[in-house]
Amino acid sequence: MSLSTNPFPNDADRSAIWTMLVPRDIKAFVNADWSMVEGDFIADDFMGINGNKNDNPDGWTISYPTLAQYRDEWLRQAHEGQKVVYAEDQEAGIHRATSLTEIEITGERAIAHKKFKGEIALADGGKDVLNWQTLYFCRKVDGQWKLTGFVGYLPYPMPNRG
Repeated sequence: MSLSTNPFPNDADRSAIWTMLVPRDIKAFVNADWSMVEGDFIADDFMGINGNKNDNPDGWTISYPTLAQYRDEWLRQAHEGQKVVYAEDQEAGIHRATSLTEIEITGERAIAHKKFKGEIALADGGKDVLNWQTLYFCRKVDGQWKLTGFVGYLPYPMPNRG
């Protein structure tokens, strides 16, 4: 049984992007297994931007100019997560905190809006708080959706600047 429900069961493109960015990404991260997701990227067209939890783009940085640099940081974070003692299933907790219901597709390009808002109970009585959002940029190559980059670690929700 899936830990979360695909909101796009009748849309093959959005369903494929959702599957790549939610269940596959979460399982790979919890298992610290990059091989599960490495085929989801276009390495020579990749760039990761860190929003640094800042709603002002002037504070964003190119933290991952190459896929190799992003992979190394992803693995570091995944291994750190494995050291945490949770009072509940980490994978289920991440699924519960994850929402991906907005995917814009124009031709062979897409933007997926993945949001994290929730907490996972820790064995010591504390909580691991997940509260940020990421915009993923995708391109369809030979009929498969692949990641070309992202702007991540953005505040969620974004403050109203009206």
